[in-house]
Amino acid sequence: MEKQEVVSQNADPADGAQGGVPLLDRTGACCHGGAKMAVLAYSLGKREINHHFTIKNAKLISLVLVILLLVFHTASRYYGGGDSCERLLSRGRYLGEDVWQPYGCMMHKYKSIEAKTCLAEKRVAFVGDSRIRQLFYSFVKIIDPERREDGNKHEDISFEVASSSVNVDFLWYPEANNSMKERLISWTNEGSAKPDVVILGAATWSIKLHSGSSETLQQYKVNLTAIAAHLEKLADHAEVYWVLQDPVNEAVLSENRKMITNQQLELYNEAAVDVLNGRSRVKLLAASRQAALETIGQSGDGLHLPESTRNVGAMVLMNSLCNKLLRPIDGSCCQTLPPPNLLQMLSLCFFLGSGVVFLVFHVLGKNRHRRPVPPDVESLEEKKPATAAAPLGPKAPFQALCRMGVIMSYFYLCDRADVFMKEQKFYTHSTFFIPLIYMFVLGVFYNENTKETKFLNREQTDEWKGWMQLVILIYHISGASAFIPVYMHVRVLVAAYLFQTGYGHFSFFWLKGDFGLYRVCQVLFRLNFLVLVLCVVMDRPYQFYYFVPLVTFWFVVIYAILAMWPQILQKKANGSGLWHIGVLVKLLGLLLFICIFAFSQGLFERIFSVWPISALFELNGSIHEWWFRWKLDRFAVIHGMLFAFLYLVLQKCQVLTEGKGEALFSAKISNLLLFLSVVSFITYSIWASSCKTKTECNEMHPYISVVQILAFILIRNIPGYARSVYSSFFAWFGKISLELFICQYHIWLAADTKGILVLIPGNPSLNIMVSTFIFVCVAHEISLITNDLAQVVIPKDNVALLKRLGAVGLLSVVLLLAKLTPGA
Repeated sequence: MEKQEVVSQNADPADGAQGGVPLLDRTGACCHGGAKMAVLAYSLGKREINHHFTIKNAKLISLVLVILLLVFHTASRYYGGGDSCERLLSRGRYLGEDVWQPYGCMMHKYKSIEAKTCLAEKRVAFVGDSRIRQLFYSFVKIIDPERREDGNKHEDISFEVASSSVNVDFLWYPEANNSMKERLISWTNEGSAKPDVVILGAATWSIKLHSGSSETLQQYKVNLTAIAAHLEKLADHAEVYWVLQDPVNEAVLSENRKMITNQQLELYNEAAVDVLNGRSRVKLLAASRQAALETIGQSGDGLHLPESTRNVGAMVLMNSLCNKLLRPIDGSCCQTLPPPNLLQMLSLCFFLGSGVVFLVFHVLGKNRHRRPVPPDVESLEEKKPATAAAPLGPKAPFQALCRMGVIMSYFYLCDRADVFMKEQKFYTHSTFFIPLIYMFVLGVFYNENTKETKFLNREQTDEWKGWMQLVILIYHISGASAFIPVYMHVRVLVAAYLFQTGYGHFSFFWLKGDFGLYRVCQVLFRLNFLVLVLCVVMDRPYQFYYFVPLVTFWFVVIYAILAMWPQILQKKANGSGLWHIGVLVKLLGLLLFICIFAFSQGLFERIFSVWPISALFELNGSIHEWWFRWKLDRFAVIHGMLFAFLYLVLQKCQVLTEGKGEALFSAKISNLLLFLSVVSFITYSIWASSCKTKTECNEMHPYISVVQILAFILIRNIPGYARSVYSSFFAWFGKISLELFICQYHIWLAADTKGILVLIPGNPSLNIMVSTFIFVCVAHEISLITNDLAQVVIPKDNVALLKRLGAVGLLSVVLLLAKLTPGA
């Protein structure tokens, strides 16, 4: 990164002079005494931070961190031993409310139909005492939630699902003795009906019947050693689990169980571990014991576990048995990774080839050229530099592709390889609102004066996109969609992004009248480049990154509406007011188009299910997700276009006052609009907080989300002093909001957004800080890479551009056909 770029992106406006007035003089003009010193310290503090912590240095630090983390995780996996399956069975913690988190991997919550599919044609045998019987019932209730604990306590119990040939049996063997051994021997004999899964455990009856004597413990070891040999044979054709003993609540044990102490149970567990650890194919189930350590106080009789803890053990077993077969995306424990497909291998070759070409150019001594500052992705309102930047040389695109290849390797390692760990989300109010408070404090700290005080000026829209994106990120990582009030407010933020899409593109076309192919290709490339690369590298459909298809679709619609005859621009409308009616007619036509699609799901699905369009809009072979996303915010874009039209007309008629420090309207009108906006804002929030279900709220959302959006815009813009300041912290994030939204899927979240990436195991707070730091640096770098490649891929010459579009079209057809090929 060049020095000039670092300065432009990190210099604080407070560092220099404004209008020739030095910083000290500016503070002295408006402040006195302690206030003057506070303002000076505030400005100098920000300057000191920005001087040492540049984006270039941040990216170097993040690169070093990634290398160190790769070495650490690889070494710990190699020397520490233990895969995700072993961690699932042995370690974990309660997140709260009966949610169990295995160490470093994600546990899928199996439903009845999934369990029946996994266990079809299988026999499962639970062998042991009353605690194993509890585990048996919890396991069976996953398969059949209606099953009740109605069996005899000290007898065998059978369960069967005839439709899928699932058989689960409980066999009463309360002690690890010869009776248990004989049962295991019978299963190892030729021709006998052998179970596919065996879950065993016993100790409490031995302690109870023999008063916890040391001789009984020694006999337990001898018996278990004899049993272990047969368990090993049984493991030739079955999965075998030995359940370690859960703790007891000694205070509430009955008199005839007082000898079953936690100290005794630990001795028996140590004996089981000593005997069975050498049996590599016999798995020790200790996770339920870990869970019971936190919940045994809730036990009614002190011996048997509360239902929530038994459910943990049953779900751990189900994940151990089924994850490798059903491969749920949110069940990373015990999953084996599929090999890279053909397209992923080709992308690897492409990036490696780009790296080789870059090295050749580097050896030949091709000069580097300054990287221009990227334009805004949404509006593309590029600010022309004082001096024209030199065109990129032949080395630049290969250098960009080489950097992109390194970044894509990181994406793949995070979310497709078994290198880093993953954990599931768990929502609490503190995990959402505390980071939110931190974020807004930082936003207030980095406040600056705007360069212009126009309505929705550039700094303000960047700020708006920035804080919205940060809220959405916190919402995703905290799992806050479970809390309906937060869910509804975030739905408004997504609608606000689409509102800005309509507002920004309408304003550009209305004022500039640039409907050229170059402009269209620039926007489409910047919106879609990263997503298309991820579709290949991460083997994901285009619709998976739903926001990009949504924004792309609406850009094409806006372009088509405004570019079609007659093209009505501001210059033409200034000549005759009737042209304004023409714009409204076009918007009315768009509204009818939206309503027809919204109230005819069949027509919508028939149109978007036509190949090759379907390849862009289908997710898991269905168009339903695209229908849901499109319908949810179907009016947001037209609201933005209509608002832009009204604002630009009022501005041209000089109805608005946009001077520094001046209210947008007269005092009475401004106060009235502010009052109505505040009331509307609060009213919407009250309504969103009172929603009972997401379905109910989503039905109303398309019609009333604009109330919240307009209320915010008016509150933010009517007072002159509000338009005169902005948060440079939020605005910085706003410039890379698209990259942040897309990158979070794989290098901040994990398992396709279902979980959280774990770079620092065992320390959730530090892990979030480190992964966030790397994530933001990667998103910023990708925005620059996209800008570099856009200049090369999208030439301004129309003939050259058409040739490249033809080549891209041909390549797209080949890729689509390759995706349809089995194994690709």
